[in-house]
Amino acid sequence: MPRFDATVVGELNLDLILYGLPPQLDPERELMADGLALTLGSSSAIFAHNLAVLGSKVGFISRIGVDPLGEIAITRLAEGGVDVSQVRRVAGPTSTGLTVLLPRPGFRNILTYPGTMLEMCFEDLNLEYLADAKHFHLSSFFLHRALRPRIAEVFRFMKQRGLSTSLDTNDDPEDRWENDLLEVLQFVDVFLPNEREAKKIARTDDLDAAVAALKQRVPVLAVKMGPQGAMVCGPSGSVHCPALSVKAIDPVGAGDSFDAGFLHAYVRGADLGECLAQGNAAGAFSTTRPGGTEAFRDRAYYAKQFPRRD
Repeated sequence: MPRFDATVVGELNLDLILYGLPPQLDPERELMADGLALTLGSSSAIFAHNLAVLGSKVGFISRIGVDPLGEIAITRLAEGGVDVSQVRRVAGPTSTGLTVLLPRPGFRNILTYPGTMLEMCFEDLNLEYLADAKHFHLSSFFLHRALRPRIAEVFRFMKQRGLSTSLDTNDDPEDRWENDLLEVLQFVDVFLPNEREAKKIARTDDLDAAVAALKQRVPVLAVKMGPQGAMVCGPSGSVHCPALSVKAIDPVGAGDSFDAGFLHAYVRGADLGECLAQGNAAGAFSTTRPGGTEAFRDRAYYAKQFPRRD
């Protein structure tokens, strides 16, 4: 039996969330926030943390600096139950990254210092460790600048070793959405974009056209649509699941939490409708506390609000 249910390659940093700032940030003024949260950030780490809390055995590879931010991030990830033995701490001028999020009514600003996430490369990866799993996942395709030329090679290796695979690209900060992603998709079993990402990748403003194009490239396509819920397309057809009504604090990490819920069920052989339902539940649950992992970190709150289903 494999050591892990899933292994993950991706970025590891913290999120600093400032609440209550005005929509317009005027220069040279000291603008006051009315709330603050420092939480585990980055798509990959949020996904891995919440997947582990859901009950999956998770291994994780990343690269961080030798600095307090990296130490806090790796400690938070380990507290969630993720194996962090392969996370590399690298001394040098580049420190662990940090994302500052400014939630506003109807939108948010996202400011990121990428730090070591841009420097993680193929040589940082222990492929045998990653292959000792049922499933392999990668997040933030466009942020892995040093690794990106060989991401397709990593996915090909995992498929050759018999793992199922998944990918969540997240945003492209350069808004270029280049076609090397399509090479990777031929080795992806479950593709997990949100609505905006799906349209950008398919180069269309129409979601139906984007879904029609992307579902030809992967066996399973799950698209996150925020207030409109989520949909999944697979060999037996499509399923739509409406959004759940919860008292939301912020949407940070909701998509990554959706991925965790979906893939926790998928790796256990659930049908796509059940995978979608668990993804929706995990994504909605994550919004009830600040950041992407705080709802899952509170084990008593988690046990009461989101009983584990294995």
